[in-house]
Amino acid sequence: MTDIDERIRQFVRQAYDQAPAIRALMDAAGARPSEIQRAADLAKIPVLSKDSLVEIHRENPPFGGFLTIDPFDLPRIYISPGPIYDPQPPAADAEAQLAPLRYIGLGRGDRVLNTFMYHLTPAGLLLDEAIRACGATVIPTGPGNTELQIMMMMALGATGFVGQPSYLVTMLDKAEELGMGPESLPLKKALFSAEPYTASQQARFEGDYNMQTTSAYGTADLGIVGYSRKNLQGFCIMPSVYLQVCDPETGEPLPAGETGEIVATTFNEAYPLIRFGTGDLGALSPNPERQGQQLIGLYGRSGDAIKVRGMFLHPNQLQHAASHFPEIKDIQAVITRPENRDVVTVNVELHEGASGEGLGEKLQSLAQAAARLRIDAVNFVEAGAIDPKARKIIDQREWD
Repeated sequence: MTDIDERIRQFVRQAYDQAPAIRALMDAAGARPSEIQRAADLAKIPVLSKDSLVEIHRENPPFGGFLTIDPFDLPRIYISPGPIYDPQPPAADAEAQLAPLRYIGLGRGDRVLNTFMYHLTPAGLLLDEAIRACGATVIPTGPGNTELQIMMMMALGATGFVGQPSYLVTMLDKAEELGMGPESLPLKKALFSAEPYTASQQARFEGDYNMQTTSAYGTADLGIVGYSRKNLQGFCIMPSVYLQVCDPETGEPLPAGETGEIVATTFNEAYPLIRFGTGDLGALSPNPERQGQQLIGLYGRSGDAIKVRGMFLHPNQLQHAASHFPEIKDIQAVITRPENRDVVTVNVELHEGASGEGLGEKLQSLAQAAARLRIDAVNFVEAGAIDPKARKIIDQREWD
């Protein structure tokens, strides 16, 4: 039995004994802990979809029966769409979680602009903690205020950046407008997440600006799953998770190299998720590195949710907002990316004879509240313009 087999065997046994939700899911599938002896046996447990996780949390608030520790020992609780209240338990192996930051060389003497949000979602605070654990100093800027960020970067000699790659592009473009080129900027290290990191961006950051960079793949439920390294295709996977790539319809694991849904088992004893379906499409390397698994690429979403500016936009969030207005017959969001910026346009088809007067601003406000995501425009379209069988969120972005 390999180390990963033994780890999975023990973890499933413990999760079954201590987490009522895991026990209920396995009992319903007729899967006994004694039958899960190695990684391949995980296929006996059904994939837990995000929608199912939402339902389980709704039926057994606030943590769905997954939490195995005293809730009063939780440092923080976050919220993700559903809503799901994501507990942040103490890290079992805090040093291992620092690997992406260690890779880019963060340490004592670095000052880091942390441009992720610090409220509701975990990215800002978790990276804040990780940066400080590496010995570096955090400048907790959050997103936006680009000229102020540039001023702080220059005045404080910030050598590091964490955030979305498109926002660093925005900062560099603005700095160049202000007469500051690559030779005058102190930034040398960057970690990106929440959106694709394109080849053209990498060429600019690592070539023109001589930065050491990495891109981290993660979710609110799992934390950081993996990170990129030079001369490595895709992501090397963190030791805190075990990945399978599965048929999106059947949940059956697929051979290495084939594309399917990324299904994760997280070795988080305080909040175990076993065979959690991320909704992301990817493929595992048939020749992983000696250190562990390797995800060779991300290829979109298997479901209808789309990540926009680091947040997932779900069709049910649109439907919830539209349900407040009987005038609305159908609704659809279109995501575009002009000038390196995500734009969310909501198209609305009204019932015959209904008036849209004053509806646009109200719908925009409700949709933003439901999705925690800015809606840039609401357009009223002619009858029949929205195909009722089409996806409710259309992604028209081009990344390179």
